[in-house]
Amino acid sequence: LRSDLTVPLSRYYANNQAVLTTPFKSLQIGNVFRADRPQKGRFRQFTQCDIDILGDSSILAEIELIAATTTMLTKIFEEVGISRFTVHVNDRRILKGMAKSAGFDEESFDTVFIILDKMDKIGMDGVVAELLEAGYAGESVEKCKTLFETVTSDIEGVRYMKDTLGEFLEEGSAEDLETIISTVEKVKTANFKIVFDPTLVRGMSYYTGPIFEIAMDEFGGSVGGGGRYDE
Repeated sequence: LRSDLTVPLSRYYANNQAVLTTPFKSLQIGNVFRADRPQKGRFRQFTQCDIDILGDSSILAEIELIAATTTMLTKIFEEVGISRFTVHVNDRRILKGMAKSAGFDEESFDTVFIILDKMDKIGMDGVVAELLEAGYAGESVEKCKTLFETVTSDIEGVRYMKDTLGEFLEEGSAEDLETIISTVEKVKTANFKIVFDPTLVRGMSYYTGPIFEIAMDEFGGSVGGGGRYDE
């Protein structure tokens, strides 16, 4: 039983990349199965709509994927009377820069991010409590908290991260995210908001760069998401 459409695609590309065009673009729709404990809005079997671009190192891939996904979702939502949704974007490199500047050890990043990913469910106070309970230094947790409380959810917030994180931030990561946000705003044909969300993590640790998630005002969880997973 397939748990995901992207992983088999990666295997297919690895085995056949010598005879495939570059970049290689794929769109798949099919049933997938996950061993989740079903919660509201989640199912062990569901239909996944999957779109991937392989072999493109530029952020044109992110821009195209977000534009294509939002166009498709708009057409689907119109059929059921839903008109509002929001695309949340972040970059794993910005998350790592934040963790470094706050003083967290690199080997603890994945654990810190897993706790941070609960922000929309347990709030800032809950995240702070879990980080302290996990044994992380109060000074690091406080720096992290201050950063999230002062940053804004627009391009100015991305620029603030660049200025604040300084040497801890991988070169080009803030500029890439700023370009993605501004370009999507200019080329979009659908009616949606795109916001910078510094608390967005996405659970899979294989992400290496920009990540995004789509949320509807009428629905508690995300209805789509993805990100870059180089190498």
